[in-house]
Amino acid sequence: MKNIYLSAVVGMLMLGALTGCQSTVKPDTEVAATQINQFMDQWHRAAAKADADGYFGAMNKESIFIGTDALENWRKDAFFDWSKKYFERGKAWDFTAIDRNIYFSEDGKIAWFDELLDTPNLGICRGSGVIRMTDKGWKIEHYVLSVTSPNETVDKVTELNKPFEASIKAKFKN
Repeated sequence: MKNIYLSAVVGMLMLGALTGCQSTVKPDTEVAATQINQFMDQWHRAAAKADADGYFGAMNKESIFIGTDALENWRKDAFFDWSKKYFERGKAWDFTAIDRNIYFSEDGKIAWFDELLDTPNLGICRGSGVIRMTDKGWKIEHYVLSVTSPNETVDKVTELNKPFEASIKAKFKN
């Protein structure tokens, strides 16, 4: 009887230890970060090569793209419709990451990142986004592109933007 009781206790302790170990196993974020860097670089290259399938295929069905203009808040389908003319001409935009930071949810299935981008027309931009691991690999959920402005020139930039911002503020007040 003691052996049965002892076996049951040992079995329960082992099961508890195994269950505890499984819940503390973290995903290999170093491997995932490499995958995400490759994924994001490929996404940017797809735009440069006017590969609309590659570019929009990297985005989830309901993903959002926030552009540099205050009114650019695009659902994937609307963003595709707007940008189609750029992809059809053979080159959309050309962004190359020069720095990227990646962060992970506890389970490793969601990542968020920020990146500095070298662009031929806009200078250095900042991108940030959220991506999710799906059964088809990483997919972009949300991406924000912004033009950077050094603190030393931000007063000049905000002065230039005032006429545009006044009309935007008026639109949202109505």
